[in-house]
Amino acid sequence: MPQHYYSNQPDAQHDRRAIEEQLKGSTYRFISDAGVFSKKGVDYGSKVLIEAMEFSPGSEVLDVGCGYGPMGLTAARMVKNGHVTMVDVNSRAVELAKENALLNGITNVSIMESDLFTAVKGKSFDVILTNPPIRAGKETVHAIFEQAYEHLREGGALWVVIQKKQGAPSTKEKLTKLFGDVQEVTKDKGYRIFKALKPLK
Repeated sequence: MPQHYYSNQPDAQHDRRAIEEQLKGSTYRFISDAGVFSKKGVDYGSKVLIEAMEFSPGSEVLDVGCGYGPMGLTAARMVKNGHVTMVDVNSRAVELAKENALLNGITNVSIMESDLFTAVKGKSFDVILTNPPIRAGKETVHAIFEQAYEHLREGGALWVVIQKKQGAPSTKEKLTKLFGDVQEVTKDKGYRIFKALKPLK
């Protein structure tokens, strides 16, 4: 059975490549490789989320399923006085994300291997970002949403990108059940960006 980008230890033969991307008004250089998500360039869904996301410069941010790092590293430049934690189950993606942080001179990040939220147990964040691994199945995707709720501070926001054809309506329904307050921030070429706010007690 072929492995997916959400495998822990991808065995795909290496195929490293350099990518240059314009994200949120800045130029980034990334190294990608076989066995990671969207190896040929930053995927359109992540770009839509990156352009939409907004948060204060002192935020503590978590990027779940960071891949080789485009969303988390862009967020790190946005939160100059804050910090971004980036996690992924894929060990190759984690090493690439660390390399790409150095390549782009970004230091306010922690990057670690983690099966969903296991590496950040007991920690809480102002913002959580995710481009969820749809191919891993609805159970995994919904687990990300549920655990995100537990790891957000009151008033914190979960930002999600998802394609309409890959379950945007059911995603919004699930998020509304969990959070109550869910906004569709933008839509672009079938992609939906949802922002779910954790209520204040």
